[in-house]
Amino acid sequence: MKENNIIAAISTPAGIGGIAIIRLSGNGCIELVDAVFRSFKGKKLADAKAYTVHFGSLIKDNVVLDDVLVSVFRNPHSFTGEDIIEISCHGSIYIQQNILQLLISKGASLAQPGEFTQRAFLNGKMDLSQAESVADLIASSSAATHRLAMNQMRGGFSNKLIELRTELLNFTSLIELELDFSEEDVEFANRDHLKEAAHQIESHIKKLADSFSIGNAVKSGIPVAIIGETNAGKSTLLNLLLHEEKAIVSDIHGTTRDVIEDTINIQGLTFRLIDTAGIRDTHDEIESLGIERTFKKIEQANIVLWVADCETINEHIEELSQKILPVVGDRKLVLVFNKVDIISAERKAEKEKLLLDKIPERVFISAKYEQGTNQLEDLLVKTANIPEISEQDIIVTNVRHYEALQNALTAIKRVSEGLELKISGDFLSQDIRECLYYLGEITGQISTDEILGNIFSKFCIGK
Repeated sequence: MKENNIIAAISTPAGIGGIAIIRLSGNGCIELVDAVFRSFKGKKLADAKAYTVHFGSLIKDNVVLDDVLVSVFRNPHSFTGEDIIEISCHGSIYIQQNILQLLISKGASLAQPGEFTQRAFLNGKMDLSQAESVADLIASSSAATHRLAMNQMRGGFSNKLIELRTELLNFTSLIELELDFSEEDVEFANRDHLKEAAHQIESHIKKLADSFSIGNAVKSGIPVAIIGETNAGKSTLLNLLLHEEKAIVSDIHGTTRDVIEDTINIQGLTFRLIDTAGIRDTHDEIESLGIERTFKKIEQANIVLWVADCETINEHIEELSQKILPVVGDRKLVLVFNKVDIISAERKAEKEKLLLDKIPERVFISAKYEQGTNQLEDLLVKTANIPEISEQDIIVTNVRHYEALQNALTAIKRVSEGLELKISGDFLSQDIRECLYYLGEITGQISTDEILGNIFSKFCIGK
């Protein structure tokens, strides 16, 4: 980050809208805007108090570009910790681009992706995990992802890591103090107390790492593979759940030959639906490749919806189950009897008994006539078994954080093992410091330019 460099960017999405916001940050940005802004009250922005909004015009070559609102934020009490100006103008692309070009001509530089948030991190306004949660908050598409991002942005995760690092620092300081008095054979740290502390820290880190399975599912969407024979109604079901014609539906067997994916929000949870090629014996090379992908998608899914044709499934269900159940393994499997509209109540009762001991979760639907879909959605939410998430819950959603926690867990386990084996304090101290290092990587207390560049490059420009 260049010292005193003023950055500017359009912070609202690309395109035409009612209004657009152009943002500047850096020492001198208030004076820069003053040079092109004419307040209707004749006041200078340089004399304005923080957190005030001013109405006036932006002037370029003595011509009014637009009538705008200018918001003033002063350091250090701003998002970036620097002086910030936000210009609210009309949403014309022509106006946005001309204002941005005007600001650049006066000395501002075009902001890089994530540069405003990166400055907030570098200026100590938030740690690295909080900065990453800003991007998660922007990308949140459900109530659950919103709550998780808000909790992390407000420091819930960071505070827990600070507690763990403080305990570890106290831990290692006692160990290293003993090393200074090694010749006197003095023991400052009671080994039983250290064992207990190490086990507690290990338990906390493991709990955070284990929460990633839930956090990743909530953030990325719970993968649901839709499988079954050809013409069972898989693509019709996908289209029905998505409320759009995503997949081609035909009476011709083997229409779906590749994997089709999309997401849907059900009761605040995001599900990633995966429509797959119908399972059958075929000599068609391309269809065979599609069926191979079907079984691969089963292995990647958390939930498998086996869509069965109510009318014909009796003939093939045992044979199909021998192919499907071994691949499904311990994944959650739901048997979806489709085309219930074409069978009698007596035949429906017969279907309810099929594979009941192996697949207890089942539902009857008619994808064609939109029957039973509410029950299927309720069953999906129940089967996902995601606990109710509040803003106070600390759940890891970031792969980088998870990998760092796994490394920290490995290090603290070595500490516990070392205490049991009564190994030398210098080896214990080394493992403790390694654990501290990986926890520090999450919050940015330990960071490199490569890590920072990789993280902030994924942000949108203007944030």
